Amino acid sequence: MSDPSLPDPSLPGRAPSGSSAASSADPSRIRILLADDHALVRRGVRLILDREPDLEVVAEAGDGAEAIDMARAHAVDLAVLDIAMPRLTGLQAARELAALKPGLRILMLTMHDNEQYLFQALKSGACGYVLKSVADRDLVAACRAAMRDEPFLYPGAVTALIRNYLDRVRHGEENADHILTPREEEVLKLVAEGHSSKEIAEILFISIKTVQRHRANLLQKLGLRDRLELTRYAIRAGLIEP
Repeated sequence: MSDPSLPDPSLPGRAPSGSSAASSADPSRIRILLADDHALVRRGVRLILDREPDLEVVAEAGDGAEAIDMARAHAVDLAVLDIAMPRLTGLQAARELAALKPGLRILMLTMHDNEQYLFQALKSGACGYVLKSVADRDLVAACRAAMRDEPFLYPGAVTALIRNYLDRVRHGEENADHILTPREEEVLKLVAEGHSSKEIAEILFISIKTVQRHRANLLQKLGLRDRLELTRYAIRAGLIEP
């Protein structure tokens, strides 16, 4: 069933994309794969996207499995996936696409204002969650945010994430302050302040080898690569001032 918030599908639109559409795609545009099991919804969403000068739908799919096939066959920058689809759901397709094309951005477009779907979408590799009821308002902004590598969530989703995080902290399931041990946090602060391993060892009364071990653990735990990234993390964590 088509969504009443989407443009009237009876309006003139571009023909569904095939190999010719993909081959003529403007490289300056964001190339989009659109997957939804309702053709009328796809057409409505396509009208929203294709009227923008920097967006172009170059491939369409009617289910998650076809979306994966289309991603293999077409050069795409962004996948917009419905959550509830036959064969493979949007969530399953998102996981496959994230593994198949790590650089591909993924947005979930759904009628479900549901916290569980939201969390599953984010775990599946989606960088945004857009409701069909406000697609005409939010989808274009979400596409552009995704290509800037920025998350896009509707206001209710942000509230849900904050509530979920606070619940986990309250029950001791997750506390950002406890990701690092107190000693690791001390080492991180001193590294970010520009101290050498020798200086840190003297300040903390530990060996240089121990400092180096803590530093290696910090990089591994936080998924960072070097001192610069450690410094940026320390600023975000409020350990030092920018």
